[in-house]
Amino acid sequence: MHDQRLKDIVPFVASVESGSFAAAAERLHLTGSAVSKSVTRLETRLGSRLLERTTRSLKLTDAGNAYYQTCLRIMEELAEAEAVLAAQRTIPSGRLRLAVPNTYGRLGVMPLLIPFCQQHPDVELNLTFSDRFIDLFDEGIDVAVRIGGSPDLPASLGCRQMGRERMVFCASPDYLTRVGRPNNESELLQHQAIMYERVDGSTKPWLFTTEDGYPHWRNVPHRMALGDVDAQVQAVCGGLGIAQMPSWLIREPLARGDLQIILPEQQPDGLALTLIWPRRKQLLPKVDALLAALEGLSIR
Repeated sequence: MHDQRLKDIVPFVASVESGSFAAAAERLHLTGSAVSKSVTRLETRLGSRLLERTTRSLKLTDAGNAYYQTCLRIMEELAEAEAVLAAQRTIPSGRLRLAVPNTYGRLGVMPLLIPFCQQHPDVELNLTFSDRFIDLFDEGIDVAVRIGGSPDLPASLGCRQMGRERMVFCASPDYLTRVGRPNNESELLQHQAIMYERVDGSTKPWLFTTEDGYPHWRNVPHRMALGDVDAQVQAVCGGLGIAQMPSWLIREPLARGDLQIILPEQQPDGLALTLIWPRRKQLLPKVDALLAALEGLSIR
């Protein structure tokens, strides 16, 4: 029974991809009648029509489209399982899907991916930039880089923490010349604050460290709240106020002298940087090679 299910999936997928039973039959080295009967048998067993047939083409029904997407995932997982069993081949190759945060992906991850791609020319890298939560299984992701936002993970996912952000207060030299440099937390709160605005419309509070070393957060009055970190950096570099941002985000403006760190004693740890991957894919040479390359990630 299970063997027949797998046998019927292949002609169905081939028919969808080829556009007709005849083209699918040629691709599978079968007769058109055999392919048509296989799809009909599948529809009968499922109790649902998967394809609308015309004299010239095939069209997926809504149920057929949902089933087709599931079949694609099943066939991909079977191919990956075979690749794992054939892991004697140590040359990384094939499509590799990596998901990264928007800005950190550009500033922190891309510098490592360029030499990785040069070293592994047989790997086809598909890179997704997004700050939303990505389900690795639903979206077929091989490896994800996350900053924060990783609750308890299922046993099916591997996880490696790469460190935590270092949060710093900063301002432009022009702003500090005009307004003055704060020397403590109380003076800092009197300045123009440039805050980060979350998706839900709330502003991210400033994070401080107490004398005992404990973190505490403060919501502060602000001059501006921006929902984009690159725009926040621009505003601070432009002399509009003071912001608290992760050090990795402002590494280049600091090096150029466009920004200066203030209250250097207040540099608390921020969000964690984490690598996540489906454990069943870890033995694939391409995934193992990418995880090794990403060991060089820095969040400080």
